[in-house]
Amino acid sequence: MKRLHIHLSVDDLEQNIKFYSTLFACPPSIQHADYAKWMLDDPRINFAISARAAKTGLDHLGFQVDEEQELQEIKQRLDATQQPIETQEATSCCYARSDKYWITDPQGIAWESFHTLSEIPTFNEAGETDAENPFACRTADDSGSSCCGS
Repeated sequence: MKRLHIHLSVDDLEQNIKFYSTLFACPPSIQHADYAKWMLDDPRINFAISARAAKTGLDHLGFQVDEEQELQEIKQRLDATQQPIETQEATSCCYARSDKYWITDPQGIAWESFHTLSEIPTFNEAGETDAENPFACRTADDSGSSCCGS
């Protein structure tokens, strides 16, 4: 596991960018009109915020890995939980194309494990709709997620 991932849904993106930039003592690594991300090294966290969901607060947690092999190692641990897993290959979300596995913990918190393949210029694939790819960026039972939520 290379980097812990935390994604929060916020109601005022600019206010939160100012707050977290001050807290982390640096500007976002990536910033768009509806999304910002800090790739912190101390501690190693991929911290993202977005203003896309109807509900604010913790959206999901996860692990970002650098190599496909690491993602498969996490997948083995997810399999061992005997919980349903949502598999997504080369999916587009959060300005990136990634291979992902989603699982929900006993409290109902979504966990995303992913390996980023490339950056893309839009939040999700240009022209892609939820009807065409309903699980593009979220687990099947989490349609309210800001991660590609409507």
